[in-house]
Amino acid sequence: MDKATLDKYELVVGLEVHAQLQTSSKIFSSDANAFGQEPNTNISVITLAHPGTLPKANKKVLEYAIKMGLACNSRISEYNIFDRKNYFYPDLPKGYQTTQDKTPICMGGHVEVKTKEGTKRNIALNRIHMEEDAGKSIHLEGEPDTLVDLNRAGVPLIEIVSEPDIRQAEEAHSYLTEVRKLVRYLDICDGNMEEGSMRCDANISIRLKGAAEYGKKVEVKNMNSIRNVQRAIEHEFVRQVEIIENGGTIDSETRTFNAQDGSTSGMRSKETLNDYRYFPCPDLPPLIVSEEWIQSIRKGMPSLPKELFEKFTNTYGLPEYDAQVLTDQKDIAFFFEALCSKTNQYKVASNWMMGPIKSCLNDKSISMEEFPLSAEQIASIIELVEENKVSYTAASNQLLPKMMEQPETTAETLAHQLDLIQDSDDDSIIPIIEQALAKFPDKVKAYQSGKKNLLGLFMGEVMKLSNGKVDPKKANQLIREVLEK
Repeated sequence: MDKATLDKYELVVGLEVHAQLQTSSKIFSSDANAFGQEPNTNISVITLAHPGTLPKANKKVLEYAIKMGLACNSRISEYNIFDRKNYFYPDLPKGYQTTQDKTPICMGGHVEVKTKEGTKRNIALNRIHMEEDAGKSIHLEGEPDTLVDLNRAGVPLIEIVSEPDIRQAEEAHSYLTEVRKLVRYLDICDGNMEEGSMRCDANISIRLKGAAEYGKKVEVKNMNSIRNVQRAIEHEFVRQVEIIENGGTIDSETRTFNAQDGSTSGMRSKETLNDYRYFPCPDLPPLIVSEEWIQSIRKGMPSLPKELFEKFTNTYGLPEYDAQVLTDQKDIAFFFEALCSKTNQYKVASNWMMGPIKSCLNDKSISMEEFPLSAEQIASIIELVEENKVSYTAASNQLLPKMMEQPETTAETLAHQLDLIQDSDDDSIIPIIEQALAKFPDKVKAYQSGKKNLLGLFMGEVMKLSNGKVDPKKANQLIREVLEK
């Protein structure tokens, strides 16, 4: 499909993100909410929908949903009821899903994203509502039967529903990245799409640029990564343009995504809302949310990515790139913030976080939460380097790894033990410089004749003769002075 034809059309996307909440128990029962257990072990008569059993709402689910709503600038609903959404699947024991229809816990709001052009844009939310997850059907290759694991049935979810505001596949990628960051910062969901704790359905349509009416949408499911959501949208845009350009019509249907070749294929025609026959659940009383409770939740929320980004750029004076990298993960952002309370070398601290510390985390396959050193200990290493007592190379390659092995020992003590303390005394450095220059009499004359780029040669020889113990800044200054006498 040529670019000129594609440019005639506008992409329209709305995303539905399901985030499993990290509560100890399920949304309507005391059954454990845990991933990776033996099939059908986290179940009870309530999960199995035995006759006569009654659900009881989990207050922590409501709290987590409110946290997400506050983070997205949504309006929190005071009056909440649960509804029954009726449809049949073998992994849905009750024959209906308990969800929210008319009174979602959060209304409106937005998620801020950065477009590929670098501008910021708000993707509007329609709502965030609470509901329960279904079980899981397992289809073993070559086997005619379907196995059902009901551990996931009743696991609490929030569904974050955007308006059809997304106009580029890259925007969808940015939006999902921001949503995942938010749920992780709030500690309400681990955001792991590969394990299914965060899932996304994409509603995709096209229309001619300038048209007011939306086109018929298709819903793409079964995407297990943010990158695959972007790929599915890119594929659907081209597929739908080809259909329209060839005189066809778009079928409103549910499609599945093939991660191997990036294509989508039809699964079933799209249900309408009436198919679900929503009605209020008679087993659950209304939930009333007070303004006092909302404010209490707000006060207990951590700093969020946007707030930290602005702090890192405005207060600490970091480049936007640094701030973006440092706020991508909550534990790294919080460690950096703690580090900045121990040193005023903010850019230097940023370089250490993105350089040596990140390398150590990768080499040892650990997270920032497992990092054995405190912010104060890293600040002490930075201080040694900034005071020219230890070179940056020695500090990052030798002192930091050794300190991770012996976190109870101070940075300065280890630096002495490893013989890393630099010599910055003129009387001890000048003889080394004179010895280095004596090896290159012709180069000395060439330097003095104007070839100033030879300074690096002399500097390298001085560092070699001193086994890297000489303060490079001091040595550079003294070499110039000796050569220009």
